[in-house]
Amino acid sequence: MAAQGSLVAQLSGSVSGPPVLTPDSCKDLAKLEIANTKITHAEQVAAGAFTKPPSPSGIPAAPDTFKRLPAFCRVTATLTPSSDSDIKIEVWLPVSGWNSKFHGQGNGGFAGEIDYDHMADAVAQGYATGGTDTGHSASGIDASWAIGHPEKVADFGYRAIHEMTEKSKAITAAYYGSSISHAYFAACSDGGREALMEAQRFPADYDGILAGAPANNWTGLLTNAVVNLQALLNNPASYIPASKLPAIAAAVNASCDKLDDVADNVLNDPRQCHFDPTAMLCKQADSDKCLTAPQVAALKTLYTGAHDASGKLIFPGYTYGAEDGPAGWAPWITGPAPGKSLMAAFGSGYFANMVYGDPKWDFKAFNIDQGLKAAIDKTSNMLDSTDPNLIPFTDRGGKLILYHGWNDPAISALNTINYYQAVIGATGKSATESSVRLYMAPGVQHCGAGPGPDNFGQFDWTPDGPPNNPQYNMYSALEQWVEKGIAPGPVIATKFTGEGVARRVTMTRPLCPYRQTAKYKGTGDTNDAASFTCAAPSK
Repeated sequence: MAAQGSLVAQLSGSVSGPPVLTPDSCKDLAKLEIANTKITHAEQVAAGAFTKPPSPSGIPAAPDTFKRLPAFCRVTATLTPSSDSDIKIEVWLPVSGWNSKFHGQGNGGFAGEIDYDHMADAVAQGYATGGTDTGHSASGIDASWAIGHPEKVADFGYRAIHEMTEKSKAITAAYYGSSISHAYFAACSDGGREALMEAQRFPADYDGILAGAPANNWTGLLTNAVVNLQALLNNPASYIPASKLPAIAAAVNASCDKLDDVADNVLNDPRQCHFDPTAMLCKQADSDKCLTAPQVAALKTLYTGAHDASGKLIFPGYTYGAEDGPAGWAPWITGPAPGKSLMAAFGSGYFANMVYGDPKWDFKAFNIDQGLKAAIDKTSNMLDSTDPNLIPFTDRGGKLILYHGWNDPAISALNTINYYQAVIGATGKSATESSVRLYMAPGVQHCGAGPGPDNFGQFDWTPDGPPNNPQYNMYSALEQWVEKGIAPGPVIATKFTGEGVARRVTMTRPLCPYRQTAKYKGTGDTNDAASFTCAAPSK
Protein backbone atom coordinates (compact mmCIF):
# COMPACT_ATOMS: atom_id res chain seq x y z
CA MET A 1 0.00 0.00 0.00
CA ALA A 2 2.71 2.47 1.03
CA ALA A 3 4.74 1.72 -2.08
CA GLN A 4 1.76 2.44 -4.32
CA GLY A 5 1.10 5.69 -2.49
CA SER A 6 4.72 6.71 -2.98
CA LEU A 7 4.47 5.87 -6.68
CA VAL A 8 1.55 8.22 -7.20
CA ALA A 9 3.26 10.92 -5.16
CA GLN A 10 6.28 10.66 -7.46
CA LEU A 11 4.16 10.63 -10.59
CA SER A 12 2.29 13.76 -9.46
CA GLY A 13 5.44 15.59 -8.52
CA SER A 14 5.06 15.45 -4.74
CA VAL A 15 8.06 14.26 -2.76
CA SER A 16 6.88 14.77 0.84
CA GLY A 17 3.65 15.31 2.77
CA PRO A 18 0.20 14.48 1.46
CA PRO A 19 -0.08 14.39 -2.33
CA VAL A 20 -1.66 17.31 -4.15
CA LEU A 21 -4.68 15.77 -5.85
CA THR A 22 -4.93 17.15 -9.37
CA PRO A 23 -6.60 15.70 -12.47
CA ASP A 24 -3.20 14.24 -13.33
CA SER A 25 -3.12 12.47 -9.95
CA CYS A 26 -6.22 10.60 -11.00
CA LYS A 27 -4.94 9.82 -14.51
CA ASP A 28 -1.70 8.48 -13.03
CA LEU A 29 -3.66 5.66 -11.38
CA ALA A 30 -3.90 4.05 -14.82
CA LYS A 31 -0.16 3.34 -14.48
CA LEU A 32 -0.61 1.20 -11.37
CA GLU A 33 0.34 -2.43 -11.73
CA ILE A 34 -1.88 -4.72 -9.64
CA ALA A 35 -2.06 -8.50 -10.06
CA ASN A 36 -4.93 -9.77 -12.26
CA THR A 37 -6.05 -6.17 -12.79
CA LYS A 38 -6.27 -4.01 -15.88
CA ILE A 39 -7.16 -0.40 -15.13
CA THR A 40 -9.15 0.69 -18.16
CA HIS A 41 -9.89 4.30 -17.28
CA ALA A 42 -8.89 6.86 -14.65
CA GLU A 43 -10.17 10.40 -14.89
CA GLN A 44 -11.35 13.15 -12.59
CA VAL A 45 -15.08 13.93 -12.85
CA ALA A 46 -16.20 17.50 -12.20
CA ALA A 47 -18.77 18.18 -9.50
CA GLY A 48 -22.26 17.23 -10.70
CA ALA A 49 -21.02 16.09 -14.12
CA PHE A 50 -21.32 12.29 -13.85
CA THR A 51 -23.83 10.56 -16.14
CA LYS A 52 -24.93 7.07 -15.20
CA PRO A 53 -24.16 4.47 -17.90
CA PRO A 54 -27.12 2.56 -19.40
CA SER A 55 -28.45 -0.07 -17.00
CA PRO A 56 -28.77 -3.72 -18.16
CA SER A 57 -32.02 -3.86 -16.19
CA GLY A 58 -33.29 -0.62 -17.70
CA ILE A 59 -33.65 1.11 -14.33
CA PRO A 60 -33.21 4.89 -14.73
CA ALA A 61 -31.14 7.03 -12.40
CA ALA A 62 -33.02 8.66 -9.54
CA PRO A 63 -33.59 12.40 -10.09
CA ASP A 64 -30.66 14.54 -8.96
CA THR A 65 -28.74 11.52 -7.60
CA PHE A 66 -25.54 12.51 -9.39
CA LYS A 67 -26.00 16.27 -9.66
CA ARG A 68 -25.12 16.66 -5.99
CA LEU A 69 -21.81 14.81 -6.26
CA PRO A 70 -18.53 16.57 -5.52
CA ALA A 71 -15.58 16.25 -7.84
CA PHE A 72 -14.18 12.72 -7.69
CA CYS A 73 -11.61 10.49 -9.34
CA ARG A 74 -13.34 7.68 -11.25
CA VAL A 75 -11.34 4.51 -11.86
CA THR A 76 -12.63 1.58 -13.89
CA ALA A 77 -10.90 -1.78 -14.05
CA THR A 78 -11.33 -5.37 -15.17
CA LEU A 79 -10.27 -8.18 -12.83
CA THR A 80 -9.32 -11.67 -14.03
CA PRO A 81 -8.66 -13.97 -11.05
CA SER A 82 -9.55 -16.96 -13.28
CA SER A 83 -9.23 -17.64 -16.99
CA ASP A 84 -13.00 -17.13 -17.43
CA SER A 85 -13.31 -14.09 -15.17
CA ASP A 86 -14.35 -10.69 -16.50
CA ILE A 87 -15.11 -8.73 -13.34
CA LYS A 88 -15.80 -5.04 -13.88
CA ILE A 89 -15.22 -2.73 -10.94
CA GLU A 90 -15.32 1.00 -10.33
CA VAL A 91 -13.60 2.96 -7.59
CA TRP A 92 -14.72 6.50 -6.80
CA LEU A 93 -12.41 8.77 -4.79
CA PRO A 94 -13.43 12.23 -3.52
CA VAL A 95 -10.93 14.85 -4.66
CA SER A 96 -11.29 16.69 -1.36
CA GLY A 97 -12.85 15.94 2.01
CA TRP A 98 -12.02 12.22 2.07
CA ASN A 99 -13.02 10.86 5.49
CA SER A 100 -10.22 8.21 5.36
CA LYS A 101 -12.79 5.39 5.07
CA PHE A 102 -13.71 2.91 2.36
CA HIS A 103 -17.27 1.78 1.61
CA GLY A 104 -17.82 -1.42 -0.38
CA GLN A 105 -21.14 -1.63 -2.20
CA GLY A 106 -23.00 -4.86 -2.91
CA ASN A 107 -25.61 -6.02 -5.41
CA GLY A 108 -29.11 -7.44 -5.70
CA GLY A 109 -30.66 -10.43 -7.46
CA PHE A 110 -28.27 -12.17 -9.85
CA ALA A 111 -26.23 -8.92 -9.91
CA GLY A 112 -24.93 -7.98 -13.36
CA GLU A 113 -24.38 -4.26 -12.88
CA ILE A 114 -22.58 -1.81 -10.60
CA ASP A 115 -24.77 -0.02 -8.07
CA TYR A 116 -23.91 3.54 -9.10
CA ASP A 117 -26.73 5.09 -7.07
CA HIS A 118 -25.45 3.90 -3.70
CA MET A 119 -21.84 4.55 -4.69
CA ALA A 120 -22.98 8.13 -5.30
CA ASP A 121 -24.49 8.25 -1.81
CA ALA A 122 -21.18 7.08 -0.36
CA VAL A 123 -18.88 9.47 -2.23
CA ALA A 124 -21.23 12.38 -1.42
CA GLN A 125 -20.59 11.62 2.24
CA GLY A 126 -16.80 11.63 1.82
CA TYR A 127 -16.13 7.91 1.46
CA ALA A 128 -13.91 6.28 -1.09
CA THR A 129 -16.15 3.60 -2.53
CA GLY A 130 -16.03 0.57 -4.79
CA GLY A 131 -18.59 -1.56 -6.61
CA THR A 132 -18.70 -4.43 -9.09
CA ASP A 133 -20.98 -6.20 -11.56
CA THR A 134 -19.65 -9.50 -10.02
CA GLY A 135 -18.32 -10.67 -13.38
CA HIS A 136 -21.16 -10.43 -15.88
CA SER A 137 -23.45 -7.84 -17.46
CA ALA A 138 -27.15 -8.69 -17.29
CA SER A 139 -30.44 -7.79 -15.69
CA GLY A 140 -30.67 -8.78 -12.04
CA ILE A 141 -33.28 -11.43 -12.84
CA ASP A 142 -31.25 -13.01 -15.66
CA ALA A 143 -28.92 -15.93 -14.90
CA SER A 144 -28.48 -17.23 -18.46
CA TRP A 145 -24.84 -16.12 -18.34
CA ALA A 146 -24.11 -18.94 -15.87
CA ILE A 147 -24.60 -21.86 -18.27
CA GLY A 148 -21.22 -23.45 -18.96
CA HIS A 149 -19.36 -20.89 -16.85
CA PRO A 150 -18.65 -22.27 -13.35
CA GLU A 151 -15.89 -19.71 -12.81
CA LYS A 152 -18.39 -16.90 -13.41
CA VAL A 153 -20.72 -18.50 -10.88
CA ALA A 154 -17.81 -18.52 -8.42
CA ASP A 155 -17.15 -14.85 -9.19
CA PHE A 156 -20.80 -14.02 -8.56
CA GLY A 157 -20.92 -16.20 -5.47
CA TYR A 158 -17.91 -15.07 -3.47
CA ARG A 159 -14.87 -14.03 -5.48
CA ALA A 160 -15.84 -10.75 -7.15
CA ILE A 161 -16.71 -8.82 -3.98
CA HIS A 162 -13.46 -9.89 -2.33
CA GLU A 163 -11.40 -9.05 -5.41
CA MET A 164 -13.15 -5.69 -5.77
CA THR A 165 -12.45 -4.94 -2.12
CA GLU A 166 -8.74 -5.76 -2.28
CA LYS A 167 -8.14 -3.87 -5.52
CA SER A 168 -10.25 -0.89 -4.45
CA LYS A 169 -8.27 -0.57 -1.24
CA ALA A 170 -4.98 -0.64 -3.15
CA ILE A 171 -6.19 2.03 -5.60
CA THR A 172 -7.52 4.18 -2.76
CA ALA A 173 -4.26 4.01 -0.82
CA ALA A 174 -2.30 4.83 -3.97
CA TYR A 175 -4.42 7.90 -4.75
CA TYR A 176 -4.31 9.41 -1.29
CA GLY A 177 -0.84 8.20 -0.34
CA SER A 178 -2.15 6.91 2.98
CA SER A 179 -3.90 3.87 4.37
CA ILE A 180 -7.63 3.50 4.86
CA SER A 181 -8.63 3.94 8.50
CA HIS A 182 -11.76 1.73 8.39
CA ALA A 183 -13.60 -0.30 5.77
CA TYR A 184 -17.36 -0.91 5.72
CA PHE A 185 -19.70 -2.97 3.57
CA ALA A 186 -23.46 -2.54 3.35
CA ALA A 187 -26.04 -4.15 1.08
CA CYS A 188 -29.37 -5.97 1.10
CA SER A 189 -30.86 -9.16 -0.38
CA ASP A 190 -28.17 -10.82 -2.51
CA GLY A 191 -26.02 -8.02 -1.12
CA GLY A 192 -26.82 -9.33 2.36
CA ARG A 193 -25.60 -12.74 1.21
CA GLU A 194 -22.44 -11.07 -0.12
CA ALA A 195 -22.03 -9.27 3.20
CA LEU A 196 -22.14 -12.51 5.19
CA MET A 197 -19.83 -14.17 2.68
CA GLU A 198 -17.29 -11.46 3.41
CA ALA A 199 -17.58 -11.91 7.18
CA GLN A 200 -17.30 -15.69 6.91
CA ARG A 201 -14.79 -16.24 4.13
CA PHE A 202 -12.73 -13.03 4.12
CA PRO A 203 -12.89 -11.74 7.72
CA ALA A 204 -10.08 -9.21 7.24
CA ASP A 205 -11.75 -7.35 4.35
CA TYR A 206 -14.09 -5.17 6.44
CA ASP A 207 -14.21 -3.75 9.95
CA GLY A 208 -17.97 -3.26 9.93
CA ILE A 209 -20.66 -5.03 7.90
CA LEU A 210 -24.35 -4.18 7.52
CA ALA A 211 -26.25 -7.17 6.09
CA GLY A 212 -29.91 -6.71 5.18
CA ALA A 213 -32.46 -9.44 4.37
CA PRO A 214 -29.64 -11.81 3.42
CA ALA A 215 -30.24 -14.46 0.76
CA ASN A 216 -27.44 -16.39 2.45
CA ASN A 217 -29.15 -19.81 2.34
CA TRP A 218 -29.28 -19.53 -1.44
CA THR A 219 -29.91 -23.20 -2.20
CA GLY A 220 -32.67 -23.51 0.40
CA LEU A 221 -34.29 -20.20 -0.57
CA LEU A 222 -34.58 -21.06 -4.26
CA THR A 223 -35.57 -24.66 -3.61
CA ASN A 224 -38.41 -23.21 -1.56
CA ALA A 225 -39.25 -20.89 -4.46
CA VAL A 226 -39.72 -23.85 -6.81
CA VAL A 227 -41.82 -25.73 -4.24
CA ASN A 228 -44.04 -22.66 -3.98
CA LEU A 229 -44.28 -22.44 -7.77
CA GLN A 230 -45.48 -26.03 -7.87
CA ALA A 231 -48.04 -25.35 -5.12
CA LEU A 232 -49.44 -22.39 -7.05
CA LEU A 233 -49.15 -23.60 -10.65
CA ASN A 234 -48.98 -27.38 -11.04
CA ASN A 235 -52.75 -27.38 -10.58
CA PRO A 236 -54.13 -24.32 -12.40
CA ALA A 237 -56.95 -24.15 -9.85
CA SER A 238 -54.39 -23.47 -7.08
CA TYR A 239 -53.13 -20.18 -8.50
CA ILE A 240 -53.95 -17.19 -6.26
CA PRO A 241 -54.35 -14.04 -8.35
CA ALA A 242 -53.10 -10.71 -7.02
CA SER A 243 -56.70 -9.51 -6.84
CA LYS A 244 -57.23 -11.76 -3.79
CA LEU A 245 -54.27 -10.45 -1.81
CA PRO A 246 -56.10 -7.48 -0.20
CA ALA A 247 -58.69 -9.87 1.23
CA ILE A 248 -55.98 -12.21 2.58
CA ALA A 249 -54.15 -9.29 4.18
CA ALA A 250 -57.38 -7.96 5.71
CA ALA A 251 -58.17 -11.37 7.18
CA VAL A 252 -54.67 -11.66 8.67
CA ASN A 253 -54.88 -8.19 10.21
CA ALA A 254 -58.38 -8.84 11.58
CA SER A 255 -57.02 -11.94 13.29
CA CYS A 256 -53.67 -10.66 14.55
CA ASP A 257 -53.15 -6.88 14.28
CA LYS A 258 -54.21 -6.10 17.86
CA LEU A 259 -51.96 -8.72 19.46
CA ASP A 260 -49.36 -5.98 20.09
CA ASP A 261 -51.99 -3.61 21.58
CA VAL A 262 -51.80 -1.26 18.57
CA ALA A 263 -54.18 -1.41 15.59
CA ASP A 264 -52.00 -0.11 12.74
CA ASN A 265 -51.86 -2.92 10.13
CA VAL A 266 -48.37 -3.75 11.40
CA LEU A 267 -47.68 -7.06 13.13
CA ASN A 268 -44.97 -6.44 15.71
CA ASP A 269 -43.96 -10.11 15.71
CA PRO A 270 -45.78 -12.26 13.13
CA ARG A 271 -44.76 -15.43 14.98
CA GLN A 272 -47.49 -14.63 17.50
CA CYS A 273 -50.09 -14.77 14.73
CA HIS A 274 -51.94 -18.06 14.22
CA PHE A 275 -54.15 -17.19 11.27
CA ASP A 276 -55.83 -20.20 9.63
CA PRO A 277 -56.24 -19.84 5.84
CA THR A 278 -59.17 -22.24 6.02
CA ALA A 279 -61.20 -19.35 7.43
CA MET A 280 -61.15 -17.83 3.93
CA LEU A 281 -62.69 -20.85 2.20
CA CYS A 282 -65.47 -19.75 -0.16
CA LYS A 283 -68.87 -20.71 1.26
CA GLN A 284 -70.70 -19.86 -1.95
CA ALA A 285 -69.40 -18.68 -5.34
CA ASP A 286 -65.72 -17.93 -5.88
CA SER A 287 -64.77 -14.23 -5.60
CA ASP A 288 -61.87 -11.96 -4.69
CA LYS A 289 -63.13 -12.03 -1.09
CA CYS A 290 -62.54 -15.74 -0.52
CA LEU A 291 -60.35 -18.72 -1.54
CA THR A 292 -61.21 -22.02 -3.19
CA ALA A 293 -60.04 -25.26 -1.54
CA PRO A 294 -56.99 -25.60 -3.88
CA GLN A 295 -56.07 -21.96 -3.17
CA VAL A 296 -56.31 -22.55 0.59
CA ALA A 297 -53.92 -25.49 0.24
CA ALA A 298 -51.48 -23.38 -1.79
CA LEU A 299 -51.61 -20.55 0.74
CA LYS A 300 -50.81 -22.97 3.57
CA THR A 301 -47.72 -24.11 1.66
CA LEU A 302 -46.54 -20.51 1.25
CA TYR A 303 -46.83 -19.90 4.99
CA THR A 304 -45.36 -23.29 5.99
CA GLY A 305 -42.18 -23.39 3.91
CA ALA A 306 -40.53 -26.26 2.06
CA HIS A 307 -39.85 -29.59 3.80
CA ASP A 308 -38.00 -32.61 2.47
CA ALA A 309 -39.43 -36.12 2.30
CA SER A 310 -38.50 -36.78 5.94
CA GLY A 311 -40.30 -33.65 7.12
CA LYS A 312 -37.16 -31.59 7.75
CA LEU A 313 -37.57 -27.87 7.09
CA ILE A 314 -35.54 -26.73 4.08
CA PHE A 315 -36.47 -23.06 4.26
CA PRO A 316 -39.01 -21.21 6.44
CA GLY A 317 -42.29 -19.98 5.01
CA TYR A 318 -43.44 -16.40 4.55
CA THR A 319 -44.61 -14.56 7.64
CA TYR A 320 -48.14 -13.31 8.11
CA GLY A 321 -48.69 -9.66 7.24
CA ALA A 322 -46.50 -9.52 4.12
CA GLU A 323 -49.26 -10.14 1.57
CA ASP A 324 -50.54 -6.74 0.42
CA GLY A 325 -48.97 -3.59 -1.00
CA PRO A 326 -47.20 -2.69 -4.25
CA ALA A 327 -43.97 -4.30 -3.00
CA GLY A 328 -45.70 -7.30 -1.41
CA TRP A 329 -46.81 -10.67 -2.74
CA ALA A 330 -48.18 -9.22 -6.01
CA PRO A 331 -44.78 -8.77 -7.71
CA TRP A 332 -42.90 -11.38 -5.74
CA ILE A 333 -45.18 -14.40 -5.39
CA THR A 334 -48.34 -14.25 -7.48
CA GLY A 335 -47.14 -12.02 -10.31
CA PRO A 336 -49.51 -10.31 -12.74
CA ALA A 337 -50.21 -13.74 -14.27
CA PRO A 338 -49.27 -17.38 -13.55
CA GLY A 339 -45.50 -17.89 -13.80
CA LYS A 340 -44.74 -14.17 -14.12
CA SER A 341 -43.60 -13.47 -10.55
CA LEU A 342 -40.12 -12.58 -9.36
CA MET A 343 -40.16 -15.83 -7.39
CA ALA A 344 -40.62 -17.69 -10.70
CA ALA A 345 -37.80 -15.74 -12.34
CA PHE A 346 -35.33 -16.44 -9.54
CA GLY A 347 -36.33 -20.03 -8.79
CA SER A 348 -36.45 -21.17 -12.41
CA GLY A 349 -33.47 -19.03 -13.37
CA TYR A 350 -31.30 -20.56 -10.67
CA PHE A 351 -32.11 -24.21 -11.33
CA ALA A 352 -32.20 -23.92 -15.14
CA ASN A 353 -28.92 -22.02 -15.45
CA MET A 354 -26.79 -22.66 -12.37
CA VAL A 355 -27.81 -26.17 -11.32
CA TYR A 356 -28.91 -28.08 -14.43
CA GLY A 357 -27.48 -25.97 -17.25
CA ASP A 358 -30.66 -26.42 -19.26
CA PRO A 359 -32.59 -23.31 -20.37
CA LYS A 360 -35.62 -25.53 -21.12
CA TRP A 361 -35.77 -26.95 -17.58
CA ASP A 362 -39.35 -27.14 -16.31
CA PHE A 363 -40.12 -26.65 -12.60
CA LYS A 364 -43.32 -28.73 -12.79
CA ALA A 365 -41.39 -32.02 -12.71
CA PHE A 366 -39.10 -30.87 -9.87
CA ASN A 367 -38.44 -33.42 -7.10
CA ILE A 368 -37.60 -31.59 -3.90
CA ASP A 369 -35.08 -34.07 -2.47
CA GLN A 370 -33.27 -34.70 -5.74
CA GLY A 371 -33.34 -31.03 -6.68
CA LEU A 372 -31.99 -29.84 -3.33
CA LYS A 373 -29.17 -32.41 -3.45
CA ALA A 374 -28.23 -31.33 -6.97
CA ALA A 375 -28.28 -27.66 -5.92
CA ILE A 376 -26.08 -28.30 -2.89
CA ASP A 377 -23.63 -30.47 -4.81
CA LYS A 378 -23.32 -28.01 -7.70
CA THR A 379 -23.42 -24.57 -6.08
CA SER A 380 -23.55 -24.54 -2.27
CA ASN A 381 -19.82 -24.05 -1.75
CA MET A 382 -19.91 -21.04 -4.08
CA LEU A 383 -23.23 -19.40 -3.21
CA ASP A 384 -24.27 -20.25 0.35
CA SER A 385 -22.97 -18.03 3.16
CA THR A 386 -24.47 -19.96 6.06
CA ASP A 387 -21.34 -20.68 8.15
CA PRO A 388 -22.27 -19.52 11.66
CA ASN A 389 -18.66 -19.52 12.93
CA LEU A 390 -17.74 -15.83 12.90
CA ILE A 391 -14.88 -16.12 15.38
CA PRO A 392 -12.18 -15.15 12.81
CA PHE A 393 -14.21 -11.99 12.12
CA THR A 394 -15.10 -11.12 15.70
CA ASP A 395 -11.62 -11.91 17.06
CA ARG A 396 -10.10 -9.16 14.91
CA GLY A 397 -12.72 -6.70 16.16
CA GLY A 398 -15.20 -6.96 13.28
CA LYS A 399 -18.77 -5.80 13.92
CA LEU A 400 -21.83 -7.14 12.11
CA ILE A 401 -25.37 -5.76 12.08
CA LEU A 402 -28.13 -7.87 10.55
CA TYR A 403 -31.59 -6.51 9.77
CA HIS A 404 -34.69 -7.94 8.17
CA GLY A 405 -38.20 -6.65 7.52
CA TRP A 406 -40.85 -8.84 9.09
CA ASN A 407 -43.07 -8.30 6.01
CA ASP A 408 -40.48 -9.49 3.50
CA PRO A 409 -42.23 -11.22 0.54
CA ALA A 410 -38.94 -12.27 -1.09
CA ILE A 411 -36.93 -13.91 1.70
CA SER A 412 -38.56 -15.15 4.88
CA ALA A 413 -37.46 -13.07 7.85
CA LEU A 414 -37.34 -16.29 9.88
CA ASN A 415 -34.26 -17.35 7.92
CA THR A 416 -32.22 -14.47 9.35
CA ILE A 417 -33.39 -15.24 12.88
CA ASN A 418 -32.35 -18.87 12.35
CA TYR A 419 -28.91 -17.77 11.17
CA TYR A 420 -28.47 -15.42 14.13
CA GLN A 421 -29.36 -18.20 16.56
CA ALA A 422 -26.84 -20.46 14.81
CA VAL A 423 -24.16 -17.77 15.19
CA ILE A 424 -24.77 -17.70 18.95
CA GLY A 425 -24.30 -21.47 19.04
CA ALA A 426 -21.12 -21.54 16.93
CA THR A 427 -19.46 -18.23 17.82
CA GLY A 428 -20.47 -18.17 21.47
CA LYS A 429 -22.96 -16.03 23.34
CA SER A 430 -20.37 -13.58 24.64
CA ALA A 431 -18.61 -13.00 21.31
CA THR A 432 -21.94 -12.65 19.54
CA GLU A 433 -23.29 -10.13 22.03
CA SER A 434 -20.10 -8.06 21.77
CA SER A 435 -19.87 -8.12 17.97
CA VAL A 436 -23.22 -8.98 16.33
CA ARG A 437 -26.66 -7.36 16.43
CA LEU A 438 -29.93 -8.36 14.78
CA TYR A 439 -32.80 -5.93 14.18
CA MET A 440 -36.23 -7.06 13.02
CA ALA A 441 -38.28 -4.33 11.34
CA PRO A 442 -42.08 -4.69 11.76
CA GLY A 443 -44.17 -3.83 8.73
CA VAL A 444 -41.14 -3.57 6.41
CA GLN A 445 -41.01 -5.53 3.16
CA HIS A 446 -37.95 -6.51 1.11
CA CYS A 447 -35.15 -4.10 2.10
CA GLY A 448 -37.75 -1.29 2.43
CA ALA A 449 -41.36 -0.25 1.74
CA GLY A 450 -44.40 -1.69 3.50
CA PRO A 451 -46.80 -0.26 6.10
CA GLY A 452 -44.17 0.11 8.81
CA PRO A 453 -41.39 2.70 9.19
CA ASP A 454 -38.85 1.56 6.62
CA ASN A 455 -36.12 4.19 6.70
CA PHE A 456 -33.42 3.60 9.30
CA GLY A 457 -30.21 4.41 7.48
CA GLN A 458 -29.77 0.94 6.07
CA PHE A 459 -28.58 2.35 2.73
CA ASP A 460 -29.94 5.88 2.58
CA TRP A 461 -27.51 8.77 2.98
CA THR A 462 -29.67 11.20 1.00
CA PRO A 463 -30.25 14.62 2.56
CA ASP A 464 -33.93 13.92 3.26
CA GLY A 465 -33.23 10.53 4.80
CA PRO A 466 -32.46 9.87 8.48
CA PRO A 467 -29.73 12.06 9.93
CA ASN A 468 -26.25 10.59 10.21
CA ASN A 469 -26.98 9.95 13.86
CA PRO A 470 -26.62 6.49 15.44
CA GLN A 471 -30.02 6.89 17.06
CA TYR A 472 -31.71 7.04 13.64
CA ASN A 473 -29.13 5.63 11.26
CA MET A 474 -28.03 1.98 11.42
CA TYR A 475 -24.95 2.61 9.28
CA SER A 476 -23.84 5.37 11.65
CA ALA A 477 -24.51 3.07 14.60
CA LEU A 478 -22.23 0.49 12.99
CA GLU A 479 -19.46 3.05 12.53
CA GLN A 480 -19.77 4.23 16.12
CA TRP A 481 -19.52 0.63 17.30
CA VAL A 482 -16.38 -0.01 15.24
CA GLU A 483 -14.62 3.28 15.89
CA LYS A 484 -15.69 4.17 19.42
CA GLY A 485 -16.69 0.84 20.92
CA ILE A 486 -20.23 2.02 21.66
CA ALA A 487 -22.60 -0.90 21.05
CA PRO A 488 -25.83 0.01 19.25
CA GLY A 489 -29.10 0.11 21.13
CA PRO A 490 -32.54 0.91 19.73
CA VAL A 491 -32.52 2.56 16.30
CA ILE A 492 -35.49 4.78 15.45
CA ALA A 493 -37.06 3.92 12.10
CA THR A 494 -38.95 6.60 10.15
CA LYS A 495 -41.85 6.42 7.72
CA PHE A 496 -41.90 9.16 5.07
CA THR A 497 -44.77 9.95 2.73
CA GLY A 498 -44.81 12.29 -0.23
CA GLU A 499 -41.95 13.51 -2.39
CA GLY A 500 -39.83 16.67 -2.54
CA VAL A 501 -41.23 19.60 -0.57
CA ALA A 502 -44.33 17.52 0.26
CA ARG A 503 -42.23 14.83 1.98
CA ARG A 504 -43.09 14.46 5.65
CA VAL A 505 -42.70 12.07 8.56
CA THR A 506 -45.84 10.06 9.33
CA MET A 507 -44.50 7.45 11.76
CA THR A 508 -41.46 6.70 13.89
CA ARG A 509 -40.88 3.56 15.89
CA PRO A 510 -37.86 2.04 17.64
CA LEU A 511 -36.20 -1.02 16.16
CA CYS A 512 -34.92 -3.05 19.07
CA PRO A 513 -31.92 -5.37 19.31
CA TYR A 514 -33.24 -8.92 19.01
CA ARG A 515 -34.84 -10.52 21.09
CA GLN A 516 -36.36 -7.29 22.39
CA THR A 517 -39.40 -5.80 20.66
CA ALA A 518 -41.02 -2.38 20.70
CA LYS A 519 -43.85 -2.39 23.25
CA TYR A 520 -46.49 0.34 23.40
CA LYS A 521 -46.45 2.13 26.76
CA GLY A 522 -50.24 2.37 26.77
CA THR A 523 -50.43 6.13 26.31
CA GLY A 524 -49.28 8.59 23.67
CA ASP A 525 -49.36 8.78 19.90
CA THR A 526 -48.88 5.32 18.40
CA ASN A 527 -47.09 6.93 15.44
CA ASP A 528 -44.42 8.38 17.75
CA ALA A 529 -41.39 6.33 18.81
CA ALA A 530 -41.50 8.03 22.23
CA SER A 531 -44.67 6.06 22.99
CA PHE A 532 -42.78 2.75 22.81
CA THR A 533 -40.08 1.05 24.81
CA CYS A 534 -37.86 -1.91 23.97
CA ALA A 535 -38.73 -4.89 26.12
CA ALA A 536 -37.78 -8.55 26.26
CA PRO A 537 -40.54 -11.02 25.41
CA SER A 538 -42.61 -12.26 28.32
CA LYS A 539 -41.86 -15.85 27.41
